[in-house]
Amino acid sequence: MFFERLPVDLIAEILGELDLDSLVKMAYVSKRFYSVASDPSLNPWRRPIMRMLHVHMYEAALKHLSVRLTVPRRNWIEILALARPSFVLYDATLPNLRSEEWEECFRRRFLPSWEKWRKDSSWKEAYLKYDLSSPKCSPFYCMCTNERPRVLHRVWHRSVSTCTSDEAWTKYIVLNRNGSANELEVSSRNYNPFSVFNEMKMQSNLSHLETCIKLVVELSDVRILAFGTLAKPRSDLTVNPNAHLFLTPPGIAASRPGNALTKLASRNRLSLVDDHGVYPMSASTVPAFCAYFDIDWVDTLVANRFLVFKDYHNPVVTYKRLIYPQPATIHANYPLFTAGGGDSRWNDLDDIEESGLHWVGALMITAQLICPSRDFDNGRHQYASFAWDDLWAIAPWMDEIITKRINGAGLGN
Repeated sequence: MFFERLPVDLIAEILGELDLDSLVKMAYVSKRFYSVASDPSLNPWRRPIMRMLHVHMYEAALKHLSVRLTVPRRNWIEILALARPSFVLYDATLPNLRSEEWEECFRRRFLPSWEKWRKDSSWKEAYLKYDLSSPKCSPFYCMCTNERPRVLHRVWHRSVSTCTSDEAWTKYIVLNRNGSANELEVSSRNYNPFSVFNEMKMQSNLSHLETCIKLVVELSDVRILAFGTLAKPRSDLTVNPNAHLFLTPPGIAASRPGNALTKLASRNRLSLVDDHGVYPMSASTVPAFCAYFDIDWVDTLVANRFLVFKDYHNPVVTYKRLIYPQPATIHANYPLFTAGGGDSRWNDLDDIEESGLHWVGALMITAQLICPSRDFDNGRHQYASFAWDDLWAIAPWMDEIITKRINGAGLGN
């Protein structure tokens, strides 16, 4: 057959375009196809698997894929990191993975602070199984046993119920306008980020402003949300530069045409600091590229906008795609821009800049559990803890920007 005489890498490319059920059949057509399908370096299985994980519509062949020797075990790390909890828990036949592979699955799927649930158990038990040390809280989990779910069971259980016994306190992060940040916690049963943020706005005399909610990044089980307010400040006292830097990382922009000032700024590369810090500029040097113009020539509104907001140099930083935890496919390139419409961090940014709007007051960061669509439509939301380790994982550039880290309320004095 002519197909069999093709180079193995080309055969793997063609096989990768098949659906999973057809690929299973093709893998047993001949010894050459079997050899190509079972080669981890060629791995034609990854593309059909990733297509299913992207749309969360799983073929029947995926349920028992682990029993087939032609499928490299590495593919199961992607499945365990991105598939729906209900599929992993109740539908799939799981393979025998090594301890380091289960650790990789755990770190790719869950926020770093959730490792506290592991305790002294193995990585597989922490990811999947039960701890027999304490009684169950859920009425529909084996009422007659002592079993207590670990992380994936906790996530699934909380996403389909209102139970908060597993996590009585929910943590969240607040970025203050003075450069500091607080890690706060509140009772999970009463936690409503809308109410919490409205109280923060009232304390800052910003209750007249509309709350703006930004989706920062979506993971397999949670969405990281940012609550803030946009306004035209009369002075720089209310502007929160760290909110802007968190939502739009320094040196990263969406694939969109910039305005004239942005293009001129991009030419002045020699004035940038080539390291991993972000340094505030004095009012006399804002913006850096204004030296090229007569200040009378610059539009007054634009000049005032830069003087109100003490801008920051955008250093030449090499960003790496987030892997631990691994984002969902709509944010696959995070923190870089991901095309396709799911990455909304840069939405309306041109309009915001042209209108002279800035982030004012505090910015609140929280983690929302991804619930079934029927519950989301009914307005039922559940939230999980978002702690310091989670902030450094999804926004490592903030580690050098935040001036003071405060556990609990207050100024940290």
